[in-house]
Amino acid sequence: MSKQDLRHSSAPYSRLSPNPNHQNVVVLPVYYPRHNDNYRCLRHCLAFTSAILLLSAALFLLYPSDPTLELARLQLNHVGVNTSPKLTLDLSFSLTIRVRNRDFFSLDYDKLVVSVGYRGRELGLVSSEGGRVRARGSSYVNATLDLDGFEVVHDVIYLLSDWAKGVIPFDTNTKVDGDLGLFLFKIPLKAKVSCEVYMDRNNQSIVRQDCYAERLALCRKSFKSFSFFLFA
Repeated sequence: MSKQDLRHSSAPYSRLSPNPNHQNVVVLPVYYPRHNDNYRCLRHCLAFTSAILLLSAALFLLYPSDPTLELARLQLNHVGVNTSPKLTLDLSFSLTIRVRNRDFFSLDYDKLVVSVGYRGRELGLVSSEGGRVRARGSSYVNATLDLDGFEVVHDVIYLLSDWAKGVIPFDTNTKVDGDLGLFLFKIPLKAKVSCEVYMDRNNQSIVRQDCYAERLALCRKSFKSFSFFLFA
């Protein structure tokens, strides 16, 4: 079809506007949430918290505790009175000491020393040989204390009074020296406990005992040095 035919054609047609409205299209990139950074921060926090918990648990398990000493049995085997040439007593005691190891490693002790006194005056002492207490275990040590010719001039009135009452108070001091086997290291441990024991004269049993332990700082200093070496 020629231009002249188009000019005389009856088909409707509209002219384009000389200034058409231009539409601007802005293309935005797809946004993805930054989950990776959040997960990475969360993992770091969990790892740090786990490390702190593991370190705290290790210190709790490895930190040495003083051995627990307990007078399990005190029996008066023999009492003899001598009046010539002066008033003296012959005494024989049987003792059983319970040594309890609260740590997670074995305890080797060199010796155990027990002294028995009456009203603040020492009657005598006895020591036992060394031994080993397994981790979280207990060991019983038996000892016999024989006293011959003990002078009771200063305490005869109190002794006769306690004997008549049927309950005799004794003072005991128990001390143990040992080493805690921690891997390839040996950490020295010392413990001392003092007890006031009330013994029934009739059935040779302990009626009551009041004990208190003395905490020694030697093992604490050694463990601090070991902890610095281990976690440095």
